[in-house]
Amino acid sequence: MNIHDLKIFEAVAESGSFTKAATMMFTVQSNVTARIKSLEEEFNAKLFSRTSRRVELTSEGMILMQYSKQIQYLVEEARHNIQSGDPIRGCLKIGCIETTMALKVPEILHIFDEKYPGIELEFKSDTRDSMLSDVVNYNLDAAFVSAPVNVKGLEKICIKEEQLVILSSSKGPGLQTLIANEPLKIVVFDEGCIFRERLESWLSHKGILNYKSTVLNSIEGIINFVEAGLGISILPEEIVSKYYAGREIKTYGLNKQLGTMNTILVFRKDGAQSRALQCFIDMHTEMV
Repeated sequence: MNIHDLKIFEAVAESGSFTKAATMMFTVQSNVTARIKSLEEEFNAKLFSRTSRRVELTSEGMILMQYSKQIQYLVEEARHNIQSGDPIRGCLKIGCIETTMALKVPEILHIFDEKYPGIELEFKSDTRDSMLSDVVNYNLDAAFVSAPVNVKGLEKICIKEEQLVILSSSKGPGLQTLIANEPLKIVVFDEGCIFRERLESWLSHKGILNYKSTVLNSIEGIINFVEAGLGISILPEEIVSKYYAGREIKTYGLNKQLGTMNTILVFRKDGAQSRALQCFIDMHTEMV
C-alpha cells in the first residue's frame, strides 16, 4: 500500500464509480480495480459494496476512509514543514456562520496575520451541521459553530456568548400586532441555520404554526427585507447595534434560553493537528 493507493480509494468513494475514479486519477479503470483489490487483500476486508448503479463504502471502508484522510493530512503537513524555510507555514480552512464571518473574521485575520504571516486562512460560511461534518471528515480544519456540540472526535473552545433579538420594521406595526395576524411572515436563512431554529422555536412556544418563510443567504438581505416590512427575523443584537444602528428596525429581547447563543471553536482531537492549526487554537485559547 502507498499514498497513491489511498488517493485512488478516496476517488472511488467520492465518485461512486471505478470509471469516474479512473478519470479523476488520470489512469485506466483496470488499474483502479487492481489497486482496490490490493487494498482489500491487504486489510482482508471488503471495502466497497458494488451494485449496478453505484459503488459505496462498506463499514470497513468507512473506517479506512478516516485513517486515509489522517494519513494524507499528516503527509501534507510534513511536506509543508520540510520544504519551507519558515518555521510555521500552511493553509487553514475555517468554517463559520454568517454572523461570525461579519463580527469575528476581520479581527481574526488582523491578529493572526501579524503573529503568523506564513499561514494562510480560508473561511467558508455554511450551516452548523455541514461544518461539523466537514471538520470530522478533514474538509475543514476547524469551525466556529453554536453550542452545544456532542460529536465524537471533536474538541471545543468557548469563544463568545451572544444575545439574540427579534427584528421587525419600525415603520410598521409592533411585534404583538404582527404575530396576531396570519400568516405571519418571517425572513430567515436556509434550513440548518441556528437563527432560523431559534425563531421557529420561539414561534412554536407562542403557539404560532402558520407562517410564511422568505429564505435569504446574507445578513444584509435579511436586514433589508425586515426594514421594508416583509417579515420579522432574529439575529445577534451586536450585529444590529454595530452595523445597522441607523436602520428603521425595532429589536425585541428574548428569554435566556432562546436569547443566549454560545459560539465555540471545534476541531479534531485525533492527534493529527498541524502546527498551523495548533497556532490558531492557541491564539483563541489565550483570547478566551
